Amino acid sequence: MKVRIGIDVGGTFTDAVAINNDTYELIATVKEPTTHRAKEGVAAGIVKVLNRIMKENNIKAEEVIFIAHGTTQATNALLEGDVAKVGIVTLGKGVGGMKAKGDTTMGDFELSPGKYLHSINEYVNIVEGEDISEGVKQGVKALIANGAKSIVAAEAFSVDNPENEDKVLDICSEEGIPGTATKDISKLYGLKVRTRTAVVNASILPKMLDAANMTEESIKKADITSPLMVMRCDGGVMTIDEVRNRPILTILSGPAAGVAGALMYEKVTDGIFFEVGGTSTDISCIKDGKVMVKYAEVGGHKTYLNSLDVRTVGIGGGSMVQIKNGKAVDVGPRSAHIAGLDYEVYSSPEDIINPKLAVISPIESDPDYAYVECENGKKFTLTMAGAANICGYVKEGDYAYGNREAAMRAWKPLADNMGITVEEAAKKVLDYAALKNGKVVKELISDYKMDPRTTTFIGGGGGASTVVPHLGESMNHKFKIAQNAPVISTIGVALAMVRDMVERTVLNPTEADILSVRREAELQAVKNGADPATIEIQVEVDSQRNLIRAIAVGATELRSKDLLKKRLTDDELLDIVASNLNAPKESLYIAATNESMKAVTYERVEKKLFGLVKKKTTPVNIVDDEGIIRLQKINGMVRESNKAGWKGTLNHILEELTEYNDGGVNLPNVYVISGKRIIDLSGLQSPEQLISLGDVELSSSGDNEKIILVATKRIDG
Repeated sequence: MKVRIGIDVGGTFTDAVAINNDTYELIATVKEPTTHRAKEGVAAGIVKVLNRIMKENNIKAEEVIFIAHGTTQATNALLEGDVAKVGIVTLGKGVGGMKAKGDTTMGDFELSPGKYLHSINEYVNIVEGEDISEGVKQGVKALIANGAKSIVAAEAFSVDNPENEDKVLDICSEEGIPGTATKDISKLYGLKVRTRTAVVNASILPKMLDAANMTEESIKKADITSPLMVMRCDGGVMTIDEVRNRPILTILSGPAAGVAGALMYEKVTDGIFFEVGGTSTDISCIKDGKVMVKYAEVGGHKTYLNSLDVRTVGIGGGSMVQIKNGKAVDVGPRSAHIAGLDYEVYSSPEDIINPKLAVISPIESDPDYAYVECENGKKFTLTMAGAANICGYVKEGDYAYGNREAAMRAWKPLADNMGITVEEAAKKVLDYAALKNGKVVKELISDYKMDPRTTTFIGGGGGASTVVPHLGESMNHKFKIAQNAPVISTIGVALAMVRDMVERTVLNPTEADILSVRREAELQAVKNGADPATIEIQVEVDSQRNLIRAIAVGATELRSKDLLKKRLTDDELLDIVASNLNAPKESLYIAATNESMKAVTYERVEKKLFGLVKKKTTPVNIVDDEGIIRLQKINGMVRESNKAGWKGTLNHILEELTEYNDGGVNLPNVYVISGKRIIDLSGLQSPEQLISLGDVELSSSGDNEKIILVATKRIDG
């Protein structure tokens, strides 16, 4: 048996899962306290859960073909201010050099309330024709003398010419201090943001280097030969060598792991994913089967770090009830463990004897939170988990299921004060939570132009049932709890793919520029452990921002089969699309097909001005054989072709949909579907670019392979 092992290092517990590589079935899970204080750090806990899951399930070292872990270490380091002082070597000359010096002077900036990242600078003047080595060496030594534990090399246009930044890194290596070049963090222009991102990376380098070395050594001691992979903040994994260079990529990797697990198990087209813990809920968005990412902020400062767009709300299963004058007025953000009190719902009814309502402020500046004192001296707090169990949202067998009778007894004093039943008091508290979570959900739906009617809420994490069912009900959304919800993040780590991205600023990009960025992303994914045969690359060109972005995704090995996969019939697929489009099934038809995907469309007629004006559109859904809608367009053209004839079909589309106006030529947005790959050619500026990139993407296809082309006018998206 081939086994994939995922390990999730949380603030309190370290979880591990073992998954059958051929079927993706969950073999086992184990949990151990996270070993923050051990000599080996969190690596000690990783070894404990690894040894346990292998020993208890008779898994041999040679059977482990994939092992990865996700860690909150980088995130926690920034939140807690446990970061190194960073020295910045700025390289420049003349007036441009003075501007670069200003752009790279970061000083001290706040990471979280009262926690700062400290940085200092040295400027090295570049003289044409002279070697800068001596000046760089003096600068690095001066920074070390002033307490720098890590170095950043920064030059204005290093993304075009990396020679000088590389020289700084060579000298850092000679001096025995870790270094980061801004051009290795991002290929985008914008020295200030690029340097800030590199400084954040450098500040956690020393700590993460130690952790990476200890973790890797521990895995080797277990005789596992598969390379250790680490979860990234965008939902992919990377090698531990890459962690040593770019630890910043592990920030926010916890929520990303949860979404990765949900995508693998739940077959989501459009959804809002909730990772519910004891204290908070991480909320993220899935659209067209893909997770939404954005540039992350650290301490309120923009960076060039692409991470999952996750929005955190201070509501979780352990969230306490705020009260005023003996009545519930809000819920969260404090949770039971902060107050040092037991949950009412996970106690025995016999322990809750004549409870009296009392208040506590866990932290001095906090408002009053409710708890009950019992005749026997025991104290229990009122929680979201209690409210959800009382109202019947948590079903027997669920991780968050507790003792409803105990919760009812604990909540009665509060309900009596409010003059309502216990169920009504619990429901009111759940409504307070729904207002907070609902506000964030509405923002995500608006930001990503989601259709509320077809967007499903998916709950993950141990506290999923305490939040998601009531929220779905109150917002009139479909909802479900993810399979294996309590360990969905750990499963996401075990099933994650290698993912890498290259962004480059290019004015008026040529076909050669686009192909160069594409190739760079492909090579980076291979470097990070992806099997070249599995890599799929998406290239985006943003002409307004002069930006080329290439995203490469690949598996760490070829998967021979997937027993979870279920091919649906055409009739079943039309049912799914009819529901998604809110259209009568009989009006739909399959306009094009290939071996894995179908293009389903119909003519929609909207009547306006009392029926005098009719607007006709052709909505298009690209649906795969598992029923996941991979692409949605409100008005598009569909054509079927094959590899040999795709360029001729493309030319016909361009003739019909290209628009000419005073602003120039507007090509349509074009999407080429080959197998399950959707090749996005939108945003390109000439037919030559479309054909050149398309040819590269289709180079491995046979001449007779069926190809689907979908096109929309720019105004129709």
